[in-house]
Amino acid sequence: MLTILSLTGVIFVLIAIGYILVVSGAFDRNHMQVLTHYVVMLALPALIFRAVANNSLGQIINPAYILTYVVASLTLFIAYYFWASRVCGQNALYSTFAGMGASSPNSSFIGYPIVLMFMPSLASTALAMNVIVENLLLIPLAMLLAERSNGSEALNRAVFLDIARRLLLNPIMIGLLAGLVISISAIELPMVLSRPVDIIADSSAAVSLIVIGGAIAGMPRTSISGRLIPLSVGKLLLHPMLFWLVSLGLASLGMGIADADLTRAGILMAAMPPMGIYPILAQRYGAGDEHAAAMVIMTVCSFGTITTLLWMLNLTTA
Repeated sequence: MLTILSLTGVIFVLIAIGYILVVSGAFDRNHMQVLTHYVVMLALPALIFRAVANNSLGQIINPAYILTYVVASLTLFIAYYFWASRVCGQNALYSTFAGMGASSPNSSFIGYPIVLMFMPSLASTALAMNVIVENLLLIPLAMLLAERSNGSEALNRAVFLDIARRLLLNPIMIGLLAGLVISISAIELPMVLSRPVDIIADSSAAVSLIVIGGAIAGMPRTSISGRLIPLSVGKLLLHPMLFWLVSLGLASLGMGIADADLTRAGILMAAMPPMGIYPILAQRYGAGDEHAAAMVIMTVCSFGTITTLLWMLNLTTA
């Protein structure tokens, strides 16, 4: 356990560094925006591109893993949507982001660095599949429900096209699609191109964690309510548990993930706090600051829950 604590401590020390840089005034909002822009525009797309391009389609796309992730995440999204609306009496907009917060892990900024440390051979594969599900299902679903909640009762063609355009122009999706083209065509990139991609991709883990810390420092923490406790339980505890249960259920039907290590990587990915775009979208659609506060609380609490989960999964550094 002490070994795991020392290793997960590395991850959260990097997050703390980002937080301290902003709180101390060494970095201001503009500095963090530059780092965020670098990660989103270059580092993560390069990482996704490399993960997909360097492997065959069969190695990257595991239908059982994707199905497990989709079923677990959609189930939790729907459950927390109705929990917020029926139990808490919240409006459709709040309920939408309650569902997103409980079901959409931060696979890229936090999940990948942690899985890379403990399961390096599977980190890129799990990240690539998570990115597919998150960008093609979870984020569009949240945006469509938010549009409807804000009065767009008729989700017309223009709304769908706008969401599709934003997703297709997302640099991470561009990296994914470009990687798929290289993988399918079996083209081998010359070193003059592959090495710069490697160097940029390798920088993503450390910089993304510092960015998370800086983002937490800049988030409002005035809207704290009791609703954040069950929301945090859903994301940090129920999501990985549900991934595990769904994997067992599918396995009993002969549709489970054949690789036990990949299952553990998926459980670990599901245990991450919410993705960084979750509070950003919530604020953009006018859902208030409570979701930003939820992001802060879940990120801080995840140190304990992730460390415990690593111990339960019997994972140590490779």
